[in-house]
Amino acid sequence: MKGLELCKRFYYEHGEKMLKNEFSDILDKIAIGLIGGGSECLGYDDELSQDHDFEGGFCIFLPGEDIVDRKTAFKLERAYSKLPKEFMGFKRAPLSPVGGNRHGVIRISDFLMDKTGTADGALSLREWLRVPEQALLEATNGQIFYDGLGELTRIREALSYLPEDIRLKKLAGHLLNMAQSGQYNYLRCIERGESGGAQLAIFELVKSALCVIFLLNKKYIPYYKWSFRALLELDVLSSLHDPLEYLISSANTPSLAKEKQEIIERVCSLIIDELRTQGLTNYCGDELEGHAYSVNNHIGCAEVRNLHILCAI
Repeated sequence: MKGLELCKRFYYEHGEKMLKNEFSDILDKIAIGLIGGGSECLGYDDELSQDHDFEGGFCIFLPGEDIVDRKTAFKLERAYSKLPKEFMGFKRAPLSPVGGNRHGVIRISDFLMDKTGTADGALSLREWLRVPEQALLEATNGQIFYDGLGELTRIREALSYLPEDIRLKKLAGHLLNMAQSGQYNYLRCIERGESGGAQLAIFELVKSALCVIFLLNKKYIPYYKWSFRALLELDVLSSLHDPLEYLISSANTPSLAKEKQEIIERVCSLIIDELRTQGLTNYCGDELEGHAYSVNNHIGCAEVRNLHILCAI
C-alpha cells in the first residue's frame, strides 16, 4: 500500500472521529492532510521505503494563535498522540517533544517558514529566486484531506509554480551552465587527461539539463534521488532520460568521449528545439550560450533581467 493512502485511511478511520468528537468547535478553522518531505507525498514510496518513517499518520495544520490558541494546540497534540499506535501492521513512531515532526499538529506559519522562509508563503521576486524548488514542491505536494478555512489551500495554489520571469531566469542560468560544462569544458578536460574534471563537467551538464527540462515543463524538480524517476512522467523531453543517464553512468575514456560529446550535442539540440517551440529564444545558432542570453532577454521585469545570469542556479 502507498503511504499516502495509508495515512488517508488512518485519518478517516481514527482521526476524523477524534476531531469531530473532541474539537468540533475549531474544526472549521483547521486543515488536515499529508504534505511535505518524504517519498509518500510524491507517490514514489515502495517496499524499500517502509524501513523508516512509514506509518499511518497525518498533519493537523493550525492557523495563527489568535484563531487557535496554544492551549488548544496542546490538547490537539495530546489527542493525536492517543490515536492507535499501530495501523494496518505499521507502528507509529512517537512524536518528538522538540518539534520537527512530519505528522501531528503543525502551525501553518511554521510549515511555510520551513519551506519558503516566510510565515505566510508570500514571496517577492527576489525571494522566489532563492527558495529551492525542492522546498516549493514539498509545500505543494501530497494531498489536503480537509481545509476548514481554505487558507492552506489558497497558499498552496499561490505557490503551485514559479512566476514566469523567475522561470526564465532559472532557465537562462541552467542553459549557460550546460553550455560551459557540456559544450565547452567536457572535451577540453578529456584532451588534458583530466578524468575527474571531465566527470564533474558531465555532472554539471546533467544536473542543469534536468533542471532545464523541468522548467520547460513548468514543474518543480524534486529531491535529486527522484529527479530521473520524475523525468519519465513529464510531457516534454522525457525521452532524454536514457541519454542523460548514460552520460553520468558511463566512463570518460578517450574512446567514449567522442560518442558522449555527440550525445551532449543531441541533447542540446532537442532542448533548443523546445525553446523555439515555446517562443523563448531568438538566437539562431547551436550554442546554448547564445540561447541562454536570448532567454534572459525575454524576462519582462528589468530588475530580474539585469541580475547576473547565474544568480538563480
